[in-house]
Amino acid sequence: MGFPVGYNEVFLPKLFVHTLWFLGFVRYVIVALFSFLGLSDFLETDTVWQDTGDRTRPEKPPVSALLIREILPVIKFDELVVVGDPPESCAVCLYEFEGGEEIRWLRNCRHVFHRACLDRWMDHDQKTCPLCRTPFVPEEMQEEFNQRLWAASGVGDFHSEYISVPEL
Repeated sequence: MGFPVGYNEVFLPKLFVHTLWFLGFVRYVIVALFSFLGLSDFLETDTVWQDTGDRTRPEKPPVSALLIREILPVIKFDELVVVGDPPESCAVCLYEFEGGEEIRWLRNCRHVFHRACLDRWMDHDQKTCPLCRTPFVPEEMQEEFNQRLWAASGVGDFHSEYISVPEL
């Protein structure tokens, strides 16, 4: 039997790898040429991500987000008292906590997040912890939360405005 002389299946990936290598080489030559000519300032070698909160933040946060913000405490990271090791970083943005930063400490699951990170999460009508999906509102406060949400949403006003009662 023996081994076949050529593999047709390997040709396409091999061509792809050589093309990528060639493009990388061309990029290297261009960068070296610009550097030699003193024009390296015109090249963007590092990708810079601009953090614009406008593009991901809704114009008007949902009513539920506003009510949840009233329930969840805002404290300074220095004031956080945790049994065991305190959290090192926010699970949303992955930045480490600093001493005077405002954080939100979730009552149900005890996770800690930067205030801005969790507020942005709630602005997208999320009602659970971004890490473990435990509801923000504790069980004992759920009934009160639902009543306040119902009253704040103006559903009762909507029905009374658009439902007409026939005259007798």
